[in-house]
Amino acid sequence: MRIREWKDIVDDVVEKDVDSDDWRAVGGSRADGVGEDLYLGHPRGGVYLLKTYAKNPYEVKGVGTQVARKLDDEIGSFLPEQETGGRFAVQNPPESEDDAEEKARHLEAVVEAHADAPTTPNDFFDDVMDALDSPAFGPMDFDQYGRPESADELSERFEEAEDLLNEELEDLIDDDDVGRAFQ
Repeated sequence: MRIREWKDIVDDVVEKDVDSDDWRAVGGSRADGVGEDLYLGHPRGGVYLLKTYAKNPYEVKGVGTQVARKLDDEIGSFLPEQETGGRFAVQNPPESEDDAEEKARHLEAVVEAHADAPTTPNDFFDDVMDALDSPAFGPMDFDQYGRPESADELSERFEEAEDLLNEELEDLIDDDDVGRAFQ
């Protein structure tokens, strides 16, 4: 298992050559300590665990790793299906001004099409992510004040990764003096 900076893990997700709309995620507050846990999974792209914290309102730090090469039925049962209310997306900035203009035109056409026809929020979200050429998006179960039960179940299945990432994250937190109050 290779522990890396959380942004490198997001880069891995972005670079995966898999269907972008088959990603699923679950996360919430860390079980012990400051920060959040996030599991990202794709049937062919694998399962990733990210542990992050806000050093300040403008800077997020953290660590992550790939915990499984494929998303099997057992692990997949803990990640939300398409019908859930929460959604997430990973975005890349436009490559050039021409790319930005093309994406804006495509996005405008998608918004107009959905304004003129009956649609669902999930269909609208999917079409917007396709228009923006999002490399990863899908349903998400996230609790910003606690932890979904499925996050705890995944933590139990990937206990070794959890322990190692928690140690690495605690070192980052200690180095940044995040636990120290301001006066």
